[in-house]
Amino acid sequence: MLVATSMGLSAQEHLKSLNPSYIDQATPASKDFYQHVNKGWMENHPLSPEHARYGQFNILNDSSEYRVRDIVTHLAATNPQPGTVAFKVSTIYNQALDSVRRNKDGATPILADLKKIETTPHEGLGDLLLWMHANYANPFFGAGPMEDMANSNVYAMYLSGGGLGMGDRDYYLLNDAENKKVREAYKKLIARQMQNAGYSKKDASRIVNNVMKIETLMADSTWTREQSRNIPAMYNVRTIDQIKAEYPHVDWDNYFVKTMEIATPETVIVTNPNTMKQADNLIGSLTDREMKDYMLWQYVSQASGKLSDAFNDANFDFSKVVSGVQQQRPRWKRALGATEGALGEAIGQLYVEKYFPESSKQYMLGLVENLRTALGKHIINLDWMSDDTKLNAIKKLNAFTVKIGYPDQWKDYSTMEIDPSLSYYENMHNVSMWHNKEQLKKWGKPVDKTEWGMTPQTINAYYNPLANEIVFPAGILQAPFFDPEASDAENYGGIGVVIGHEMTHGFDDQGCNFDADGNMVNWWTAEDAAAFAEKTQGLVSQFDAVEILPGLNANGQYTLGENIADQGGLRVAMTAFLDSQKKKGVDITSEEAKIDGFDPIQVFYMNYANLWANNIRPEEMRSLTTGDVHSLGKNRVNVTLRNIAPFFDAFKIKEGDEMFRPESERVIIW
Repeated sequence: MLVATSMGLSAQEHLKSLNPSYIDQATPASKDFYQHVNKGWMENHPLSPEHARYGQFNILNDSSEYRVRDIVTHLAATNPQPGTVAFKVSTIYNQALDSVRRNKDGATPILADLKKIETTPHEGLGDLLLWMHANYANPFFGAGPMEDMANSNVYAMYLSGGGLGMGDRDYYLLNDAENKKVREAYKKLIARQMQNAGYSKKDASRIVNNVMKIETLMADSTWTREQSRNIPAMYNVRTIDQIKAEYPHVDWDNYFVKTMEIATPETVIVTNPNTMKQADNLIGSLTDREMKDYMLWQYVSQASGKLSDAFNDANFDFSKVVSGVQQQRPRWKRALGATEGALGEAIGQLYVEKYFPESSKQYMLGLVENLRTALGKHIINLDWMSDDTKLNAIKKLNAFTVKIGYPDQWKDYSTMEIDPSLSYYENMHNVSMWHNKEQLKKWGKPVDKTEWGMTPQTINAYYNPLANEIVFPAGILQAPFFDPEASDAENYGGIGVVIGHEMTHGFDDQGCNFDADGNMVNWWTAEDAAAFAEKTQGLVSQFDAVEILPGLNANGQYTLGENIADQGGLRVAMTAFLDSQKKKGVDITSEEAKIDGFDPIQVFYMNYANLWANNIRPEEMRSLTTGDVHSLGKNRVNVTLRNIAPFFDAFKIKEGDEMFRPESERVIIW
């Protein structure tokens, strides 16, 4: 059996949960619980050059990647017939690996399209914008069908301003040293990629200036990260006549009829009217040269990951500045990622057949029901929520749909065309177009509630408020999260907390906007909403006080939903664990109940801390603090646990200890 390292592990290895030898005896639990539990793990899993951070999720991802590679290479070895899923999977994987052909092709696969952009006359720019949206990228704005937040059984058309290559507005607007550094790296990326595409240094410099002008103006109209969590503010219904009047520089009838190939919708939901207005203003005021330069970059940017090493190396050099990563992931991992992006559920079907037994699904179903019961108890006993709202909360809780492991109906890839005589870029473009058309086929049809938002091999879980569902793919159902061979204490402190975490998302600062049917309905009284806001403000302040790096603190408001869910998951999972042991007749205070010398409650909290063990580069810490709604792993442990009295009792943490927080300062939501 291979030992897990930062370089990977075998596909067949049985992952384990807690390792008592990793405990840092020199750092007591009362001083720094995260280090107490995880120091040994961190020392034994140093960062390799390809990682900006490496944690338990990465170990599971390594396991999944080796398993999936085994599946994919075995498919290729069967000499599959053209048109079969096996043929499509193996063709994409092999083309992604074929650096010789891709380097020989260079920019050739995209030159005809770049020429089309360059040679379009002024009167054709409107059609050029529609062509870009139909085929390649979404300059200035994006549109598409999604569940109607007011009626989640039908699809609505959503319209959003966008087109920021760096993603976050702060990169464009803030002038501190770190944001300037990323901004300069982005300029270098644009210049380098345009030269890779055949443009002169002078022309590339012009394109940089025009792109930065446009994207900075778009960023200036974009919501802050905190504003982006205001769900009701994103629901701005407009008739199609209002859309045409407010944003007159887009040919909307042709946009829907020709670009999307659907009938023009009667109403559209605009998520951020200010950003959309800025997009329309730019479309109407830019010079032809500025418009073309922006679309050239949009095109090259979306194509670059599917072209030669010169393009991939330029992308990687930019990511080095943002995340601190030092070395590209092995080519086979990148090829595997592309293949899973193309045919993820086809691979997932084979994955669960081989690696996810039905017994694990049944075990998980029992855990979920125990957590559901426990959360119901917590809701009923809340001192800040009114009885009427509690009844609505229980109704929503009981209505949760639970999806475990894999979908009941697999995606049909039979109409996806993959041709090995085409370039890798052309095939991946065809894949993208197939997925886009599959999405647009939903328009005018009832929402398919059985659809999954993740593949079965994904190392993650999610709550979907529009379906009021919690989803746990097979990939995450491995140790340290879940292990049928581990103790209940480990499983409840692992996947049990994850289940509770996802459940409480239904009632956090965003989930509380949706009712039991997944519709955006205000089911809270004004008094309940005020009490909730007051409680959560205390949690915001706790995280705001944490200094991540000199001059950079955590963002408690931006991470609020995830912080509420972490705390709620811990509290609810502990209740479910205690109830399960009582039902089994287990005396958790007895010597017989101890696990490796630890009390079961200690093990519960230790495995929770173990979930978030990781090593991370300073650049990645800054990037995640800027753009991730999750707190950093150490804070998910230390800040969260300092609100939980049973944790203090389990490790005899008392006033004066660094992990202690006075009762008057503790925040309990659920």
